[in-house]
Amino acid sequence: MRAFVIGQMEIHNSDWMAEYFSIVPSLIQEHSGEFLVRGGDPTTLEGDDRLPDAAFVIEFPDRASALGFWNSEEFRPLVMLRQIGSSLNAILVDGLD
Repeated sequence: MRAFVIGQMEIHNSDWMAEYFSIVPSLIQEHSGEFLVRGGDPTTLEGDDRLPDAAFVIEFPDRASALGFWNSEEFRPLVMLRQIGSSLNAILVDGLD
C-alpha cells in the first residue's frame, strides 16, 4: 500500500536550503519515493490555524520505503542541517488502494 510523508515547515532562515535540496530529492528517489508537492505560498481554504511557510507531500510505494528513507544514515545529517533553520511537523499516512 502506498504511503505518504506529509510535512509543514516553518522556515527561520534559508542558509541550509541549497545544500539540503541539492541532496534530498535524489535520496528520496533512492528509496523509491518522489515529491508530489514541494512549495510555499499556501492558501487557507478553511480553518484559522497559522499557515506554514512551506508544505510537502512525498509518495513512497509502502511504509517500509518511507521509513527506510526517514531513518536512513544518509538522511540523518540532513535532518540536523534542516533543523538549524526550520521547524517541521511531519506525518506518515497510508494511501488508498
